[in-house]
Amino acid sequence: MKKVVDLSFREGGKTTRYICDGIDLKPGDLVMAQTPSGPDLGKVMDVPMLLDDSLIGDDVEPVLRLATSKEIERGELKKVKEKEAYDLCLELIGKHQLDMNLVDAVFSFDGKKVTFFFTSDNRVDFRELVKDLVSSFRARIELRQIGSRDQAKLVGGMGMCGRELCCCTFLNKFAPVTLRTARDQGMSLNPGKLNGACGRLMCCLQFEKEAYADARKRLPKQGKRIRTPDGVGVVSDVNYIAEKVTVKFTENDSFTTEVYDWEGLAPLNNDFVPPCMRGRNGEDEDNATNDEDI
Repeated sequence: MKKVVDLSFREGGKTTRYICDGIDLKPGDLVMAQTPSGPDLGKVMDVPMLLDDSLIGDDVEPVLRLATSKEIERGELKKVKEKEAYDLCLELIGKHQLDMNLVDAVFSFDGKKVTFFFTSDNRVDFRELVKDLVSSFRARIELRQIGSRDQAKLVGGMGMCGRELCCCTFLNKFAPVTLRTARDQGMSLNPGKLNGACGRLMCCLQFEKEAYADARKRLPKQGKRIRTPDGVGVVSDVNYIAEKVTVKFTENDSFTTEVYDWEGLAPLNNDFVPPCMRGRNGEDEDNATNDEDI
């Protein structure tokens, strides 16, 4: 078992999990932790918790230590410099008339490197922009083009489910999501309900894709005739998650519907009769054993 904690390195940004064995931490504490760009100042977002070693990846870094007062002051100065860098870069983008949307400016904690994140639908020649930025900051400059999903991951936010965006918490890779995935799950093709904060189809549509694919192989399609304990009817709706089918029964000019668990409505194969269809003596309650199967 190891004690872990979630840290945030930017206001409202994504959180990253760190090991904090031997350090007493509480929400709001400022600590120093290793990041891809070097040691940085992070804020404790949650109460530390104990996790089994099998649930902690090999790439999870340990918290270095509690931040000193000087490091906290440097962190505040870093925020001011990042705001100034963002504003200056935005001004230079307009000067050079570049087709790019600036997302964020991030200083390394030692101030030796500045990374500018941007999105663009086209390839951007930013060589002149880099020259101006180098002369302004006297630091190593990196311009990184990202996609709309990467933008959401970098900026952070809340999903329509009320939880923090999946890309900010546990998603490390983005799987392709298509409209067919939404159709297979019976969802309304309404962009307002299907698109996430990035403007693309929500990544969570992919989470249950395999479950729906398995259910679609086993459950009947709409319009199929099926035998039930109440007789033969037509499938009018299928709930793939609950594995329930709604069956429509037509009699004269009226119709009724009933909902059944699919487990008791297995397809009939010649003389096979599902348990739910058998009488007290084990005989088929309906003599017609070879009606249309699913």
